[in-house]
Amino acid sequence: MALYEHVFLARQDLSQAQVDALAAAATEIVESNQGKVTKTETWGLKNLAYKIKRNRKAHFVMLNIEANGATVAELERQTSINEDVIRYVTIRVEEHEDGPSVMMRKSDRERTRRREREGN
Repeated sequence: MALYEHVFLARQDLSQAQVDALAAAATEIVESNQGKVTKTETWGLKNLAYKIKRNRKAHFVMLNIEANGATVAELERQTSINEDVIRYVTIRVEEHEDGPSVMMRKSDRERTRRREREGN
């Protein structure tokens, strides 16, 4: 089985529960096609560099997937049909990162810096 990272951007007007439901639906698609989701990360609501389908912000979600090509094709097909998803990308990787992704480490660093500034 090949390893993939699947990142999708959900509309800004969705609640966190709806975003979690989208991630759960993607996980269900993968698992129903003999794949496995090893990690799911929600990066939160972030600003976009430019408007995408009238959205200035989007909820970012990343899934680490172990699956074959047909499973990934089905996941991408289902994702492209969903109106709540404004963009997605699936990348084949050699190995998955251990621990939190770069985006999660970045938010942890920013939180630490903010606390240090408030303490001074």
